[in-house]
Amino acid sequence: MAWFYLIAAGVMEIVGVTMITKLHQERSWRNIIYLIGGFGTSFIFLALAMESLPMSTAYAIWTGIGASGGVLIGMTVYGESRNVKRILFLSMILGAAVGLKLISK
Repeated sequence: MAWFYLIAAGVMEIVGVTMITKLHQERSWRNIIYLIGGFGTSFIFLALAMESLPMSTAYAIWTGIGASGGVLIGMTVYGESRNVKRILFLSMILGAAVGLKLISK
């Protein structure tokens, strides 16, 4: 269950990061509520995951999911650069997260 919580925390982190961009584009109460809700829910799920997983593993994977998701959303939704170097380093982040999962209990 801890890995489910960790993935959910990462997904909600992506929601929070995405809402920062939306808030810069359009200031509205809805965007502020989604931003706070995304980050707040992310922290709750991260805390639940850390009850079973080591802090170092949970935090590294949570950060990796959030960063990777932010990059993917930026490239697909907001038209950010898709150059080879960005994709290479994104792959390295994802590979590191998978590696941590494989060696964790």
